Amino acid sequence: MYDDTCRFLAEHFSADFASWLLGESVALTELKPSELSLDPIRADALILLQSNESVLHLEFQTRPDPEIPFRMLDYRSRVYRRDRDKTMRQVVIYLKQTGSDLVRQTSFALERTRHDFDVVRLWEQPDDLFLQYPGLLPFAALSQTNDPEATLRQVAQAVNQISDPTTQANLIAASAILAGLRLEDEVIYRVLRRDIMQESTVYRSIQREAQEARDRAIAINLLRRGVEIDIIAPSTGLSIEEVQQLQQQINESAQS
Repeated sequence: MYDDTCRFLAEHFSADFASWLLGESVALTELKPSELSLDPIRADALILLQSNESVLHLEFQTRPDPEIPFRMLDYRSRVYRRDRDKTMRQVVIYLKQTGSDLVRQTSFALERTRHDFDVVRLWEQPDDLFLQYPGLLPFAALSQTNDPEATLRQVAQAVNQISDPTTQANLIAASAILAGLRLEDEVIYRVLRRDIMQESTVYRSIQREAQEARDRAIAINLLRRGVEIDIIAPSTGLSIEEVQQLQQQINESAQS
């Protein structure tokens, strides 16, 4: 849920992210992970944006991950293999405050190999930074603010000034989702209009994915109970092929 929200923001408000992290408002387009030649490649929590001269690599994390440093080196080498002339800025953005030392790691070292990258811990960033750009508004409540509810009210006021209803709905939904990492739902829905939120593509996408996850969980449970595939499919709304794939995963898991 948080990964999808951050990816949506980075893709649809890339100029705002460029202003924040590159220091200039440049047009950026998505670089799909499939365009980098080697497999397997980790695609969740990841966004690659590119201009003619550079690549901006973002990793959004809700919790510490010891694999981050190597992953930064891995992606840098993949991009270099594809285009040796482009510079690359790599930033890991940690969303939720933690005392783990992992969120302070900014390099990967192996024998004579060393690779550096940048880290942003949102809880150490001033809230006014995120209030300057529409695409960064949803991060404001996670910033260095003593009163996240008051900051969320500032976000709501800023979103209300946006004339496009679709953009407004998407930013409200994204703000509500990310604020959930720090505030209770009751507080969030007291500040943000839920009726507008439900009109957003972000909200509908996450609701759809949540329903699909529930359907898969039900199908897995029924498969383990020995229920036939042609009964499970219409009962869950999954296709025969999807249920067969779940059955294969269960069989492979049992064999490992």
